[in-house]
Amino acid sequence: MNEEIRARRAACTDTFLGNGLIRPRELLASIDSDTEPDTYGEGGVVTELEAHIAALLGKPAAVYLPSGTMAQAATLRVHADRRTSRTVAWHPYCHLEQHEGQAHQRLHQLVGRRAGELERPLTLDDLTEIAEPLAALLLELPQRDLGGTLPPWDDLVAQTEWARNRGAAVHLDGARLWEATAGYECTPADVAALFDTVYVSFYKGVGALPGCCVAGSEADVREVREWRSRLGGTLFAMWPGAASALRLVDEALAEMPARLRHARAIAEALAGVPEVRVVPDPPQTPMLHLLFSARPGTFQANAKRLAEETGLWVWPSGMATGDPAVIRTELSVGRATLRHKPEAIAEIIGGLCVDAPV
Repeated sequence: MNEEIRARRAACTDTFLGNGLIRPRELLASIDSDTEPDTYGEGGVVTELEAHIAALLGKPAAVYLPSGTMAQAATLRVHADRRTSRTVAWHPYCHLEQHEGQAHQRLHQLVGRRAGELERPLTLDDLTEIAEPLAALLLELPQRDLGGTLPPWDDLVAQTEWARNRGAAVHLDGARLWEATAGYECTPADVAALFDTVYVSFYKGVGALPGCCVAGSEADVREVREWRSRLGGTLFAMWPGAASALRLVDEALAEMPARLRHARAIAEALAGVPEVRVVPDPPQTPMLHLLFSARPGTFQANAKRLAEETGLWVWPSGMATGDPAVIRTELSVGRATLRHKPEAIAEIIGGLCVDAPV
C-alpha cells in the first residue's frame, strides 16, 4: 500500500470490509487492563489462551506463536522428522508455497507436492494419484483463494482417512477455521478431530492483534514449542497478542453463523448487478470473491472517489485475473460488514464498475 492510499484510508470513517477500520486504539482496548503477563511465553494470559484454544479444538495441548509462517512450517517439520518422507501434499494455492518465500524448503528441508487443480478444491481422487510416501497432508479450510470454498464433509473425512492410512500426518491450515465452522454447521472441535495438528489465526476473522496457535498432541506441541524458540519466536513478553485473542475469539466464533447469513444475503442482492459475479455462489463461508467486469482504471477511480467524497473505504484496486476485462476482490464478512445492509453494499459494489460521465 503506497503512502497516498495509506493516507486516504486513514482519512476514511467507515467501511463494510471485514472487521472494519481497526485503529491502534481499538486494538489496544482489546487487552484487558488486568491481564497477567507471561515471561518468554510461559504463564499468565499466554498459558490461559493456550489452554482455552486446546479445549476449543478438542486437543490435548496448544502453543501460542507470533506468526502463521513460523507456526505451520515448524509443525510440518515435526511431522516429517518422525517419518521417512519429507514430502507434504497440498493444494496449488497453499499459503506455504505461494506467500512464504519457500521457507518450508529453505529452513526445514520440506518438499511441497502439489495435488489437484488451481481453480477447484482438492478431492480424494486428486490424492489417490500420489504414489510417493508422504510426511503429511495439509488442507486449508476454507480455501481462501477460491473464495472461501469448502470440500463436502464426506470428502473431507475421506481425504484425512486416506492420509492416515498412508502413514502421513494430517495438518489443518485453519487460519479461517472459525469461518469454516459456520459453513459446516459444527464446532471447531468437530473439524479439528479430523486432523493431527491444527493452526488457527487471531488477527483475520477474529480481528485481534497478530498471533496464532497450533494445537495437537502433547508430543507434537512440545516439539513445535522448541522450534518456536529456535526460530526466534519465543519473545520475552507475548501477552499483548494473547490477551487480545482471548478477549475476542469466542465473540467472533459465536458471530460466524450471522456473518454467513449476511454473506449470502449480499450475494442475493448482487444477483441484480450483471457486472459483478460472486464466487462461490452462494457463499459457503462468511467470505466471498467478487469478479468485476470493469476496467482497472474505472474501479480505482470510483474507489478513490468514494473514499474522498463519502469517507467510505473499499478496495483501492482489484486483483488481476486471466481476463484483462475482469478484476477480482475479496470480501471477508466481519463486524463492519454486519453494520451495512446487503442491498446498500450491493449498490456500492455495482457502482464501482460504472464509468464516470465524460
